[in-house]
Amino acid sequence: MSEPADGALRFLELHRGDTPLLLPNPWDVGSARLLASLGFEALATTSSGFAATLGRLDGSVCREEALAHAASIVGASELPVSADLENGFAADAAGVAETMRLALAAGLAGCSVEDYSGDEDAPIYGLGEAVERVAAAAEAAHDGPVHMVLTARAENYFRGRPDLDDTIARLQAYERAGADVLYAPGLTDLREIQRVVEAVELPVNVLALPAAPSVAELASVGVKRISIGGAFAFGALGALVEAANELRGEGTYGFWARARVGAKVARTAFEG
Repeated sequence: MSEPADGALRFLELHRGDTPLLLPNPWDVGSARLLASLGFEALATTSSGFAATLGRLDGSVCREEALAHAASIVGASELPVSADLENGFAADAAGVAETMRLALAAGLAGCSVEDYSGDEDAPIYGLGEAVERVAAAAEAAHDGPVHMVLTARAENYFRGRPDLDDTIARLQAYERAGADVLYAPGLTDLREIQRVVEAVELPVNVLALPAAPSVAELASVGVKRISIGGAFAFGALGALVEAANELRGEGTYGFWARARVGAKVARTAFEG
């Protein structure tokens, strides 16, 4: 089995454990290598975190930039990597399939495609069109020696449409269309998350938001993967703001306590 195929298979197997796969989201090569050194078993890119490294907001990165970034994260460690590919960077199913082929060429073990259209008047693709997009993505992701793990995202709760029945119907349809993992970012109520898990056969990913249940609680209802989105990236930016405000305000250097921790871990991670 080729190295990419082995990585994709390993990534898929990580969704079948007794406890959820904890999937952190690095935003650059350094953070990817550091997270790998801490013992995580897989990594995923963050569209918002990567955009922030370019001084942009989420949704402003193009396909070429996202895939080049994903390839750099793939090269940062031996861990399988999944990429946040937003809505496939395409207006039609054929374009989404092409994005999947490019993702395979980048060495990715997995990727996600969402049903957010980017249109403020109709932010979520109609169900029929959304299913066509997932089906095209799945065919391209699985057509070849590498079975790239496709995560299909239902964006209702992230886009001001907290409709659980529609979200479940969409995830069930994406399951039938060939997805490998299902994801409805924005869900935080444990009972609703349990309803999603029980309504589908595929592994379910949950986004670790401030109001989300704990890892142990999510495990108790059968969640198989937990990701953090841009939280680590913006947590790092938050630490930068706190340090800068301390220097400009108090004129003290308490930020060195945290900096020493980071420097020590970085030395270990980067020497390897």
